[in-house]
Amino acid sequence: MAFEVLAIADAAKRSLADVAYERIRDRLLMLDIRPGDLINDDDLAKELGVGRTPVREALKRLELDRLVVSYPRRGTFATRVEVTDLAFISEIRTQLEPLAASRAARVASESMKEQLRAVIRAVESFDTSAASVVETLRLDARVHQGIYAAAGNPHLEDVLIRYDNLATRIWCMVLDRLPDLSRHVHEHVDLLRAVIDGDEARAAELARVHVSGFEHAVREALFAA
Repeated sequence: MAFEVLAIADAAKRSLADVAYERIRDRLLMLDIRPGDLINDDDLAKELGVGRTPVREALKRLELDRLVVSYPRRGTFATRVEVTDLAFISEIRTQLEPLAASRAARVASESMKEQLRAVIRAVESFDTSAASVVETLRLDARVHQGIYAAAGNPHLEDVLIRYDNLATRIWCMVLDRLPDLSRHVHEHVDLLRAVIDGDEARAAELARVHVSGFEHAVREALFAA
């Protein structure tokens, strides 16, 4: 009985840590916690309605994700965003996003393809002019993470989610300055169709073009500011 209670307690703690991780991560990505901000774990625990332990566990995971950084005797801070980060992140994504897309086109199951068809319908009906920043970013994440999952390689999926999060954070900094946001969102449709159709070469090329276009658009917005 004691072991059973302990197991339940451990599961509950893990669940709270996961919730804390996701909610703090979203605040970092959406810039509710700004780059360079000091993060107070006591305040976060109170705001999230959890204890300090789940928050501290979440911050450790977020440090591995390069979204926060801790300094002895100084505290934990949201990592800063530098222009050089965009080039480094894009260099990695330009290699791995086409790999994930082509692999998804090759191995995606029929049930996974049906999920991607649902994502296509969501993209086609999405009105960027009426949507909030959060809604736009969540749809973008749904597209990319759907392809990562369809690729069927959990290690590749884990790496790509991490770098997609870092890219999303940069995107959020310039979202209101991007001239053709609707095109960026809706060009996902052709990529998703290539994956569903099993066209590995086209899926890889569209993924490469999408990532390169993202870097170009963000770079122009950053230097125009």
